[in-house]
Amino acid sequence: MKSPLATTWRAGTPPAQRGRRARTGTSALAAAVAATLAVILGVGAYPAQAAGPGPKPSPAHTSAAPGTITKDPSAADRAAAQKAADAAAADGIAARPHMGWSSWSLQATQYPGVNPNGNASWLNEANVLRQIDALATKLKPYGYEYVNIDAGWSTSYDWTFHFDQYGREIASPERFPHGMKYVADAIHAKGLKGGIYLAVGLAKPAYNNGTTPIWNAPGCTTADIVYPDLRTTNGWDSSYKIDFTQPCAQKYIDSQAQLLADWGFDFLKLDGVGPGSFRNGDNYNNIPDVAAWQAAIAKTGRPIHFQLSWSLNRDHAADWKRYSNGWRIDTDVECYCGTLVTWNNSVKIRWDDVPAWTPWAGPGGWNDLDSLDVGNGQMDGLNQDERQSYTTLWAISAAPLYTGDDLTKLDAYGLSLLTNREVIAVDQQGIPARPVTPTGPAQVWGMKNADNSYTIALFNMGSLSAQVTANWSSFGFGGGADVRDLWQHTGLGVHDNSISATLPAHGSRLFKVTPKSGAVKMAGYEAEASANTLVNGASVAGCANCSGGTKVGNLYNGAAIRINNVTVPKTGVYPVNIRYVTGDPRSATVSANGQNAVTLAFPPSGGWDIPATLTVPMLLHAGTNTIEIDSTTPVYSPDIDKVEVPLNAQ
Repeated sequence: MKSPLATTWRAGTPPAQRGRRARTGTSALAAAVAATLAVILGVGAYPAQAAGPGPKPSPAHTSAAPGTITKDPSAADRAAAQKAADAAAADGIAARPHMGWSSWSLQATQYPGVNPNGNASWLNEANVLRQIDALATKLKPYGYEYVNIDAGWSTSYDWTFHFDQYGREIASPERFPHGMKYVADAIHAKGLKGGIYLAVGLAKPAYNNGTTPIWNAPGCTTADIVYPDLRTTNGWDSSYKIDFTQPCAQKYIDSQAQLLADWGFDFLKLDGVGPGSFRNGDNYNNIPDVAAWQAAIAKTGRPIHFQLSWSLNRDHAADWKRYSNGWRIDTDVECYCGTLVTWNNSVKIRWDDVPAWTPWAGPGGWNDLDSLDVGNGQMDGLNQDERQSYTTLWAISAAPLYTGDDLTKLDAYGLSLLTNREVIAVDQQGIPARPVTPTGPAQVWGMKNADNSYTIALFNMGSLSAQVTANWSSFGFGGGADVRDLWQHTGLGVHDNSISATLPAHGSRLFKVTPKSGAVKMAGYEAEASANTLVNGASVAGCANCSGGTKVGNLYNGAAIRINNVTVPKTGVYPVNIRYVTGDPRSATVSANGQNAVTLAFPPSGGWDIPATLTVPMLLHAGTNTIEIDSTTPVYSPDIDKVEVPLNAQ
């Protein structure tokens, strides 16, 4: 039977439109979502504030637009965040990116037969129990352990919410007739861990005119934990904002955390969190909520992995790292269409968005790229090349590996992707890669591994086949190197200075590269050197982590730096490394000797004192050359640390 406070929540977006603002690949899908919202909310267009957990009409992706100036957390905030992450990892929480399964992709899809009883109707006890069995049988031996139940577990199929007498969400008898402790026990019986979902804030129906008492807090009611004007919060404005200056507020969060711990859950996803979730401003500052949840979880004495969602603001990366164990950097990966995802919907934007977050990933807290839906073939909505590239990016980004596929229907190819131990090992070592040639369709990403080898990925983001080349000098070594293909489990022998592959559209390769020689011989040219030419306002500035402690910045609207006296022994094409610094996506026009100018996109380096490398092939002449980096557009270009040129053409 329904709890005393069971309440119908009809003000918000229906569950199949839920997500965290689904990026649409076509105007038709966007129009369909808009029309549905108009019917539900009685408006003629997207509402300014859609209430209730649901996907949202999609804006541009979550990286700052070119020219935007983001801010870096302070040194003190970074230190506090790192200390908290280290403590979590030492306690065994998020010591490595978590692996498992999540229910939302199946709830969100319109694939025939998956949600036959209405939006998100897939979610129920029987279906989850089948996924638990499949995860234990097929994926647990490879490290997958979390079974994460997303939104809807506390609602009937008509989205009537169920609460206990203290305003805490409890299982819908219609979906989970045995309750959530029963489900958690079933998960644990298979040697797995259970996850559950809540939206940030006080759910509107739980308020109950302010009369709902707070568990274990005599004299406290819901009227004592929210603002008197009942201001709303979260990505859907579906909750009242909690006022954490009131002592009863923490008591309410404590009560929710204790209930989840009593049921036996090991993971909590808190959704709709801001700044982020396409919301900004005081009403959507949920950092106090996140801090309160961290404290409440600690009080339970149960180790619970605490995950935040979605599209979180990177200006507050130190807060997310300090108070949680993972954070969604982007919008939903699901397409809210007839498949689980599509390449153009929001899979491919992760290549653009993840570099800004790379420095924040590590033991205790990880960059969450969302579900990895590569196992169900046609239902995934991707071809095999796209499925492999999708998995490759997640692995090299040290992102959590949790699939949203129907585990009872994994095809052979999907199972091979999800269970490739060499690729899983890349992810689980916890060292995120960065792009070194991110401009255009041919991209090279990589990182140095703990054993001094390198993981190098080649991607073709274009719609036609293309050759992609990784130069060893981009990663600081040269000469011969042993190459192993991680997807094919095949040794490819020794390659000198580089490796190339012709890739199909949206295709990829993934290699482990072990140098046989030492560091490549490079000539370095500091941007701030007095021999260089700075024009139109370009100027020298301090940079704690840059070479020499300085960089050249203020490259704006025609300002430029010319690196003079770049000397090479013979004429040829050289893979030139540009060491740059930017917190935002930026662009600059690069040329050698005033010829063959090309405008390049520079992805965020991750902070204003964190250098990154972009490799550019340049035709240099024997003897002395100049390299110019010019801001030709009325937006800022990246700051420049130094230029590195190998002493031999490739």
